[in-house]
Amino acid sequence: MDIFAKRLKERAADLGISNAQAARLCELDERRYANYANDQREPDLMTLAKIARVLNTSADHLLGLTDPPPQTARARLLDRLNVAAAALTDEELRTIVTQTEALAIPRPKKTGKKIPPISGV
Repeated sequence: MDIFAKRLKERAADLGISNAQAARLCELDERRYANYANDQREPDLMTLAKIARVLNTSADHLLGLTDPPPQTARARLLDRLNVAAAALTDEELRTIVTQTEALAIPRPKKTGKKIPPISGV
């Protein structure tokens, strides 16, 4: 099942993570995951479903039955964010959401004008 090993490696690369990180996200032993990624073993159905879910893709894609639609650079970044966020605890996720919301607040555009100091202070 060479296509599965190839797609597994590609998916980790798409997400900007190593195979070891992918294994940890999937809660699999790194050696076991490496066996899948190196085409030395094939996962059982439940493990395949778990890997696909955690890596935010489909089992059909990993098995080479379908091709994913082309993604924009922004869509790839959002995909990476979703996979990383799924691995966080609720408290960590709350912190990240708060930080992300703060970054998303529109800021006034800089005009290049200097703001005069407040007199009398």
